[in-house]
Amino acid sequence: MAWPPRAAQPSDRRVHVLGRPADTHPYPAPEAERGRVLRITEVGEDILHRPCRPATEFGTAQLSQLIDDMFLTMYVARGAGLAANQVGVDLRLFVYDCADDDGVRHVGHILNPVLDEPTGPRRLIDVSEGCLSVPGPRRGLGRADHTVVRGLDKDGNPLVIEGTGYFARCLQHESDHLDGMLYIDRLPKRVRREVLAETAEQRAEVHAQRHARAEDMGARHARVGDQQRWPTSPAAS
Repeated sequence: MAWPPRAAQPSDRRVHVLGRPADTHPYPAPEAERGRVLRITEVGEDILHRPCRPATEFGTAQLSQLIDDMFLTMYVARGAGLAANQVGVDLRLFVYDCADDDGVRHVGHILNPVLDEPTGPRRLIDVSEGCLSVPGPRRGLGRADHTVVRGLDKDGNPLVIEGTGYFARCLQHESDHLDGMLYIDRLPKRVRREVLAETAEQRAEVHAQRHARAEDMGARHARVGDQQRWPTSPAAS
Protein backbone atom coordinates (compact mmCIF):
# COMPACT_ATOMS: atom_id res chain seq x y z
CA MET A 1 0.00 0.00 0.00
CA ALA A 2 1.38 3.40 -0.93
CA TRP A 3 1.78 6.09 1.71
CA PRO A 4 -0.47 9.13 1.27
CA PRO A 5 1.23 11.94 -0.66
CA ARG A 6 3.04 14.64 1.30
CA ALA A 7 0.90 17.71 1.78
CA ALA A 8 1.72 20.75 -0.32
CA GLN A 9 3.74 23.50 1.33
CA PRO A 10 1.48 25.91 3.22
CA SER A 11 0.51 29.11 1.46
CA ASP A 12 0.51 30.99 4.78
CA ARG A 13 4.08 30.89 6.07
CA ARG A 14 3.54 33.31 8.95
CA VAL A 15 4.45 32.30 12.49
CA HIS A 16 1.64 30.38 14.18
CA VAL A 17 0.95 31.44 17.78
CA LEU A 18 -1.36 29.09 19.70
CA GLY A 19 -2.29 27.56 16.37
CA ARG A 20 -3.24 30.84 14.68
CA PRO A 21 -1.15 32.78 12.14
CA ALA A 22 0.38 36.09 13.25
CA ASP A 23 2.22 38.69 11.20
CA THR A 24 5.14 38.80 13.64
CA HIS A 25 6.21 37.24 16.91
CA PRO A 26 9.50 37.95 18.70
CA TYR A 27 12.17 35.38 19.37
CA PRO A 28 12.59 34.48 22.15
CA ALA A 29 8.87 34.60 22.92
CA PRO A 30 7.78 37.38 25.32
CA GLU A 31 7.05 34.86 28.07
CA ALA A 32 10.77 34.21 28.46
CA GLU A 33 11.41 37.82 29.47
CA ARG A 34 9.20 37.31 32.53
CA GLY A 35 10.50 33.84 33.34
CA ARG A 36 13.00 32.25 35.66
CA VAL A 37 15.15 29.22 34.95
CA LEU A 38 13.88 26.06 36.60
CA ARG A 39 15.72 22.80 37.21
CA ILE A 40 15.02 20.19 34.52
CA THR A 41 14.14 16.78 35.89
CA GLU A 42 15.93 13.77 34.45
CA VAL A 43 15.25 10.16 33.54
CA GLY A 44 14.78 8.05 36.66
CA GLU A 45 12.88 10.69 38.63
CA ASP A 46 9.39 9.50 39.54
CA ILE A 47 7.51 12.50 38.16
CA LEU A 48 8.69 11.69 34.63
CA HIS A 49 7.44 8.13 34.75
CA ARG A 50 3.76 8.53 35.66
CA PRO A 51 0.85 10.36 34.02
CA CYS A 52 0.39 14.01 34.96
CA ARG A 53 -2.75 15.40 36.55
CA PRO A 54 -5.18 17.39 34.38
CA ALA A 55 -5.45 21.14 34.85
CA THR A 56 -8.71 22.26 36.45
CA GLU A 57 -7.95 25.91 37.27
CA PHE A 58 -7.22 28.54 34.62
CA GLY A 59 -6.46 32.24 34.40
CA THR A 60 -4.31 32.33 37.53
CA ALA A 61 -1.11 34.30 38.04
CA GLN A 62 0.57 31.11 39.22
CA LEU A 63 -0.19 29.33 35.96
CA SER A 64 1.03 32.29 33.89
CA GLN A 65 4.27 32.38 35.86
CA LEU A 66 4.83 28.67 35.33
CA ILE A 67 4.40 29.09 31.56
CA ASP A 68 6.83 32.03 31.58
CA ASP A 69 9.36 29.98 33.54
CA MET A 70 8.98 27.01 31.22
CA PHE A 71 9.61 29.13 28.12
CA LEU A 72 12.83 30.56 29.53
CA THR A 73 13.98 27.15 30.78
CA MET A 74 13.31 25.67 27.33
CA TYR A 75 15.35 28.35 25.58
CA VAL A 76 18.26 28.05 28.01
CA ALA A 77 18.33 24.29 27.36
CA ARG A 78 17.94 24.83 23.59
CA GLY A 79 14.77 22.80 23.44
CA ALA A 80 11.88 22.88 20.97
CA GLY A 81 9.33 21.91 23.64
CA LEU A 82 9.11 21.37 27.38
CA ALA A 83 6.52 19.58 29.52
CA ALA A 84 5.56 20.62 33.05
CA ASN A 85 6.81 17.41 34.65
CA GLN A 86 10.22 18.22 33.17
CA VAL A 87 10.40 21.11 35.64
CA GLY A 88 8.96 19.10 38.51
CA VAL A 89 5.32 20.15 38.18
CA ASP A 90 2.58 17.51 38.05
CA LEU A 91 0.34 19.18 35.44
CA ARG A 92 -0.80 18.36 31.91
CA LEU A 93 0.89 21.31 30.24
CA PHE A 94 3.64 21.83 27.69
CA VAL A 95 5.16 24.79 25.88
CA TYR A 96 6.81 24.83 22.47
CA ASP A 97 8.71 26.97 19.99
CA CYS A 98 9.38 24.75 17.01
CA ALA A 99 9.59 24.99 13.22
CA ASP A 100 8.01 22.42 10.94
CA ASP A 101 9.75 20.92 7.93
CA ASP A 102 8.51 23.80 5.74
CA GLY A 103 10.17 26.39 7.98
CA VAL A 104 6.94 27.65 9.56
CA ARG A 105 7.51 28.56 13.21
CA HIS A 106 4.98 27.41 15.82
CA VAL A 107 5.00 28.84 19.34
CA GLY A 108 2.67 28.53 22.30
CA HIS A 109 1.44 26.39 25.16
CA ILE A 110 -1.36 23.88 25.66
CA LEU A 111 -3.04 22.36 28.71
CA ASN A 112 -4.77 18.98 28.88
CA PRO A 113 -3.65 18.08 25.35
CA VAL A 114 -5.21 15.12 23.57
CA LEU A 115 -3.82 13.74 20.31
CA ASP A 116 -6.38 12.95 17.65
CA GLU A 117 -6.54 9.25 16.89
CA PRO A 118 -5.09 8.60 13.40
CA THR A 119 -7.48 7.50 10.68
CA GLY A 120 -6.17 5.37 7.84
CA PRO A 121 -2.50 4.72 7.08
CA ARG A 122 0.07 7.07 8.59
CA ARG A 123 3.30 8.29 7.05
CA LEU A 124 6.05 7.48 9.56
CA ILE A 125 9.33 9.37 9.56
CA ASP A 126 12.36 7.95 11.36
CA VAL A 127 14.78 10.74 12.30
CA SER A 128 17.02 11.58 15.24
CA GLU A 129 15.24 12.56 18.46
CA GLY A 130 16.52 13.75 21.82
CA CYS A 131 15.15 14.92 25.14
CA LEU A 132 16.11 17.61 27.64
CA SER A 133 15.48 15.11 30.44
CA VAL A 134 17.87 12.63 28.83
CA PRO A 135 20.75 15.09 28.36
CA GLY A 136 23.16 14.47 25.52
CA PRO A 137 22.48 11.56 23.16
CA ARG A 138 19.95 11.29 20.33
CA ARG A 139 18.50 8.30 18.50
CA GLY A 140 16.32 7.63 15.49
CA LEU A 141 12.64 7.06 16.27
CA GLY A 142 9.66 6.67 13.98
CA ARG A 143 6.89 9.24 14.44
CA ALA A 144 3.85 10.21 12.38
CA ASP A 145 4.60 13.20 10.12
CA HIS A 146 1.19 14.77 10.83
CA THR A 147 -0.75 15.17 14.07
CA VAL A 148 -3.50 17.27 15.63
CA VAL A 149 -3.60 18.13 19.34
CA ARG A 150 -6.66 19.52 21.10
CA GLY A 151 -6.61 21.19 24.50
CA LEU A 152 -6.95 24.51 26.32
CA ASP A 153 -4.95 27.70 26.71
CA LYS A 154 -4.06 29.16 30.11
CA ASP A 155 -7.42 30.97 30.28
CA GLY A 156 -9.40 27.83 29.53
CA ASN A 157 -10.14 28.64 25.88
CA PRO A 158 -10.15 25.70 23.43
CA LEU A 159 -7.09 25.17 21.23
CA VAL A 160 -6.49 23.05 18.15
CA ILE A 161 -2.83 22.72 17.15
CA GLU A 162 -1.89 20.99 13.91
CA GLY A 163 1.66 19.92 13.20
CA THR A 164 3.58 18.38 10.33
CA GLY A 165 7.13 17.10 10.06
CA TYR A 166 9.40 18.01 12.95
CA PHE A 167 6.66 19.99 14.71
CA ALA A 168 4.38 16.95 14.61
CA ARG A 169 7.23 15.02 16.27
CA CYS A 170 7.48 17.73 18.94
CA LEU A 171 3.75 17.54 19.72
CA GLN A 172 3.89 13.76 20.03
CA HIS A 173 7.07 13.86 22.15
CA GLU A 174 5.64 16.38 24.63
CA SER A 175 2.28 14.59 24.81
CA ASP A 176 4.18 11.40 25.64
CA HIS A 177 5.82 13.21 28.57
CA LEU A 178 2.45 14.01 30.10
CA ASP A 179 1.55 10.32 29.93
CA GLY A 180 4.72 9.42 31.81
CA MET A 181 6.66 8.23 28.76
CA LEU A 182 10.10 9.30 27.52
CA TYR A 183 11.19 8.84 23.93
CA ILE A 184 13.69 6.20 25.06
CA ASP A 185 10.79 4.09 26.31
CA ARG A 186 9.87 3.59 22.64
CA LEU A 187 13.36 2.32 21.74
CA PRO A 188 14.58 -1.29 21.84
CA LYS A 189 15.99 -2.20 25.25
CA ARG A 190 19.54 -2.48 23.94
CA VAL A 191 19.41 0.99 22.39
CA ARG A 192 17.85 2.41 25.52
CA ARG A 193 20.74 1.06 27.62
CA GLU A 194 23.21 2.66 25.20
CA VAL A 195 21.45 6.03 25.50
CA LEU A 196 21.47 5.91 29.29
CA ALA A 197 25.18 5.08 29.33
CA GLU A 198 25.92 8.03 27.02
CA THR A 199 23.77 10.30 29.19
CA ALA A 200 25.84 9.44 32.24
CA GLU A 201 28.99 10.39 30.32
CA GLN A 202 27.63 13.63 28.83
CA ARG A 203 25.47 14.98 31.67
CA ALA A 204 28.09 17.23 33.26
CA GLU A 205 29.01 18.85 29.95
CA VAL A 206 25.36 19.48 29.04
CA HIS A 207 24.69 21.05 32.45
CA ALA A 208 27.71 23.32 32.09
CA GLN A 209 26.51 24.48 28.67
CA ARG A 210 23.05 25.26 30.01
CA HIS A 211 24.50 27.20 32.92
CA ALA A 212 26.67 29.24 30.57
CA ARG A 213 23.71 30.07 28.33
CA ALA A 214 21.64 31.14 31.33
CA GLU A 215 24.42 33.50 32.38
CA ASP A 216 24.72 34.88 28.85
CA MET A 217 20.98 35.60 28.84
CA GLY A 218 21.11 37.19 32.27
CA ALA A 219 18.44 34.72 33.34
CA ARG A 220 17.09 34.62 36.85
CA HIS A 221 17.00 31.25 38.57
CA ALA A 222 13.99 30.17 40.59
CA ARG A 223 14.63 29.53 44.26
CA VAL A 224 15.02 25.90 45.25
CA GLY A 225 11.61 24.46 46.01
CA ASP A 226 9.58 26.86 43.85
CA GLN A 227 8.31 24.00 41.68
CA GLN A 228 7.13 22.09 44.74
CA ARG A 229 4.78 24.94 45.70
CA TRP A 230 2.37 23.69 43.08
CA PRO A 231 -0.66 21.89 44.53
CA THR A 232 -0.64 18.14 44.05
CA SER A 233 -4.28 17.21 44.62
CA PRO A 234 -6.39 16.50 41.52
CA ALA A 235 -8.94 19.15 42.49
CA ALA A 236 -6.38 21.91 42.76
CA SER A 237 -3.95 21.06 39.97
